[in-house]
Amino acid sequence: MTLYVRPSKFIITKSNLNHFSVFVFSSLKRLIFYSSLHQFQCPSEIKINSITRNGNNNGGNGTRENPFSDSDIQRLILNKIEERGWVTREEFWVVPDCFHSLIYDSDLLVKVLSSIHCRPRVALRLFRWAEGQKGFKYSEFSFCTILDILIQNGWVKSAYWVVERVISSNMHKVVDLLVDGYLNLKVSVEILNIFLRIYTKNANVEQCLFVFEKMLRNEILPDVKNCNRILRNLRDRNLVAKAREVYKMMGEFGIMSTIITYNTMLDLFCREGEVEQAMELLSEMERRECYPNDVTYNILINGLSKKGEFNHARGLIGEMLNKGLKVSAHTYNPLIYGYCVKGMVVEALSLREEMEVRGASPTVSTYNTFIYALCRQGQASEARYWFSVMLKKNLVPDIMSYNTLIYGYCRLGDINEAFSLLHDLRSKGLFPTVITYNTIMDVLCKKGNLEDAKQMKEEMMRHGISPDVFTYTILVHGSCKAGNLPMAKELFDEMLQRGLEPDCIAYTTRIAGVLSLGDILNACKLQEEMSTKGFPPNIIIYNVFVDGIAKLGNLEEATELLQKMVWDGLMPDHVTYTSIIHAYLEFGNLKKARELFDEMISKDISPTVVTYTVLIHAHAGKGRLELAHMYFSEMQQKSILPNVITYNALINGLCKYRRINEAYSYFAEMKARGIIPNKYTYTILINENCDLGNWQEVLRLFKEMLDNGIQPDAFTYSAMLKNLGRDYKSHAIEYLDFILLGDEGDEGTAEAKS
Repeated sequence: MTLYVRPSKFIITKSNLNHFSVFVFSSLKRLIFYSSLHQFQCPSEIKINSITRNGNNNGGNGTRENPFSDSDIQRLILNKIEERGWVTREEFWVVPDCFHSLIYDSDLLVKVLSSIHCRPRVALRLFRWAEGQKGFKYSEFSFCTILDILIQNGWVKSAYWVVERVISSNMHKVVDLLVDGYLNLKVSVEILNIFLRIYTKNANVEQCLFVFEKMLRNEILPDVKNCNRILRNLRDRNLVAKAREVYKMMGEFGIMSTIITYNTMLDLFCREGEVEQAMELLSEMERRECYPNDVTYNILINGLSKKGEFNHARGLIGEMLNKGLKVSAHTYNPLIYGYCVKGMVVEALSLREEMEVRGASPTVSTYNTFIYALCRQGQASEARYWFSVMLKKNLVPDIMSYNTLIYGYCRLGDINEAFSLLHDLRSKGLFPTVITYNTIMDVLCKKGNLEDAKQMKEEMMRHGISPDVFTYTILVHGSCKAGNLPMAKELFDEMLQRGLEPDCIAYTTRIAGVLSLGDILNACKLQEEMSTKGFPPNIIIYNVFVDGIAKLGNLEEATELLQKMVWDGLMPDHVTYTSIIHAYLEFGNLKKARELFDEMISKDISPTVVTYTVLIHAHAGKGRLELAHMYFSEMQQKSILPNVITYNALINGLCKYRRINEAYSYFAEMKARGIIPNKYTYTILINENCDLGNWQEVLRLFKEMLDNGIQPDAFTYSAMLKNLGRDYKSHAIEYLDFILLGDEGDEGTAEAKS
């Protein structure tokens, strides 16, 4: 009788067994019975030809010889598995029913495997069959035995599979057996290194460290490659202290560091901003005659660039070249990015030529950095130029290139160009991302085109792009800004229905919108909901409440929130104080605003350009020009540079009180500083010159405004035309002649300033 095995089925068929099969079957049954009484031994010491048991039928001690020799067992297994091609991958495979004892008796499996130690293919097939059967009894000894067979016969790749099975079966005691000397040392080390290799590949840091430390405690040295992999895992998990500990242990136990070891540690230090320690390690590796390569220098240049140490970084590039190392975009890109982050775009752009001279071709990433830096500075046209340069260099812009350029135009409010780029990227076979849509929706909301923004959301969903929390935050903010609180709530609820969890920014945006409509009660309810979702009040949410309540005129309540912040363990910052100061100024209480400003200074809270600007604007507007000048001087003494809004505040106050010559003095100063006047600057000066009847100067300012690409708005036109009724014919004709013929009218400039 022969047993055919198929998953979940047993089929019994009759066949005529030859003499040999009957003998083998009965002999193996006796073997299984006797071997179950045999005391377990280490695989390399097992002898199956003699089985001893204690006790017999007569109650005495005795031994009984196994009637089945080693050669008989081997013949049976080889006959069934190797010579007759027993293939376990077939749908039906013939398995002698006596083999099933191997599934349930792990000791027997160890003995049988050991008897065919020199036949790894046969042993592995037998093990894989047994391990795949229902009810297989997992044993650390059987795993160790098959691993011993595979490693000693050079079947390392198969050993990897077995170790993976050990790990998936949670048979962690295998490691204990190996370090305790169950197998010979050479084999144990190789198997333990396989464990480390698999654990590091799977980023299982805890088990990596468990095996690593257990090996060292037993004076078994892991392969340096595995040590390097452990260090990389720790670096990627930001486990700095543990990485330092592992690196130290490597040195203490004599594991020689390689260039990869050093580069990993250098990268770790640079990521933490510990550039000085990285430079010390560079010196150490050179002392140990492990010489840095291009990767080493690229890591250090990246770290130095992030710290703003650009001269040092450029010095390392020179050092690389002196040592004959090749520079690449990987060398220069971090330096370019560092310059751009600091706003040093001119310096960043100058590196492009240096790169090409030295054979380091700029990449798409290089140009993307240029484009982003220029877009941040509002120079979308210049960014577009570098976009075209990239195309001329046969570099293919990616979605990041387009998203950045779209951001640049949206930042300037040029929605038409943003849509043009959206069409262009699609024509190039690229697909817009959620970032693309969010950027365009944001500018639509800022322009008050809420319906268009909502249609963009629907369009992205039709294209299979799911809105994220930021998408809804933009739309909620736009709805609140438009005063459409029901729409804001509807969008917020839709976000929840789609399974998106609002983040702190989403809640804060909605609260700010609710407060802007004067609904303090609902704002407080939202804040409570926010807390229950795991977002306790922070400095930002307090500032939103302080600003919102103060703008509603509840100044005392806003001031009380300052004390409540302190009770909650939060310190008011410059935003908190600036919000309250601004509110007091708006409601005409300049004295209280100054008191709060002095309190802010006494608490070592540094004011910003916004703080000073609101003070200057209020005092200049009320005719307190001496105080406005004082704040203007004080901010510069503290290295706080005024911006265009600051200058506008001063110029407006001076014009309002007929001190136009001083206003022109500040107008010239801001231009000399590279601060570009905006439409409000020109409108203020145009308005004052209209009041004074300086028509030639009005027209000159208007022409200058247009030449600088600044579009006038309704307030500009209102200022220009409000006094034309006095002498409509002459001035209206003069105005039209100026616009059509481009008359410069320079004569009026001196008159206006006299």
